[in-house]
Amino acid sequence: MKNRVLTIEDLRLSFPVFQGEVKVLNNISMHIDRGEIVGVVGESGSGKSVTAMLSMRLIPQHSYRINSGKLELMGKDVLNASEKEMREMRGKKIAMIFQEPMTALNPTRRIGKQVVDVIRQHSPLSSREARRRVMELLSDMQIADPANIMERYPFELSGGMRQRIMIALAFSCEPDLLIADEPTTALDVTVQRQVLRLLKQKAKATGTAVLFISHDMAVVSQVCDRLYVMYAGSVIESGSTDAVLQKPFHPYSVGLLGCTPDASEPRSVLPSVPGTVPNMAKLPSGCAFRERCFAAGEACANVPHLRSVGETEQQVACWYPQQEKTNV
Repeated sequence: MKNRVLTIEDLRLSFPVFQGEVKVLNNISMHIDRGEIVGVVGESGSGKSVTAMLSMRLIPQHSYRINSGKLELMGKDVLNASEKEMREMRGKKIAMIFQEPMTALNPTRRIGKQVVDVIRQHSPLSSREARRRVMELLSDMQIADPANIMERYPFELSGGMRQRIMIALAFSCEPDLLIADEPTTALDVTVQRQVLRLLKQKAKATGTAVLFISHDMAVVSQVCDRLYVMYAGSVIESGSTDAVLQKPFHPYSVGLLGCTPDASEPRSVLPSVPGTVPNMAKLPSGCAFRERCFAAGEACANVPHLRSVGETEQQVACWYPQQEKTNV
């Protein structure tokens, strides 16, 4: 497809360890089209960040094993690309906003110099033209005095300002795909809302596809067009953001939404999903979620596969989808 930016099909990845392997990704499939903002949600250990890091080939190449599947960026085979090809793609074709900007930015170099170097690495612009480009990017991020900020070091700026600079840096070479790995986790709610709005506005204005990783359903509801819910290295539900949030089918999705604080019930105990994510080196047979699931039954002894449900093109990997049960 002409508008397809990222394609992941039937991908299985494991990390070899002593006397076995850790099955990190289990037959996952997802795609992102140009201009889309697609969310990936789930608990820690569900495989979200591994999927993101693999899309940029930032995982040490000899530390993992691809058991099956493919991963393509703009039709280019990422899994079999050379390191030289990946260096050319990073920044220009695919960029990333990390969770903590203080560790992502070089603390010993001024902001302007860092962004200028990235731009000149991937374009023929002169130093003066690159600096002008940086000024424009910082202005787009609603930074009031970009000339002053360019001369600052990262540790001289607030967390919200550093994250705006990370967004500007990510968009500096107009990539086809931007990966945002929990970019607002370390920010307070007010600054978080501002950063999310800027990210969404810039992505829509440039037509950049965004893979937005989070564990927070409230955050993805503000920015994402579609959602993939991951659990234990598998995609267990997908669909439009409104559909998944308003009518979740998988018991895990229902549980995640139930954990969202409700302002209408003060002093009440915050619900949680019981149990923990299973050991990825010793995944249970059948459905990986069944030990924590309130709807588990005999069929859960077998592995469920994604299938279409409802009227909104949602897909769910569950033997007992909740909305179907409700509608019977």
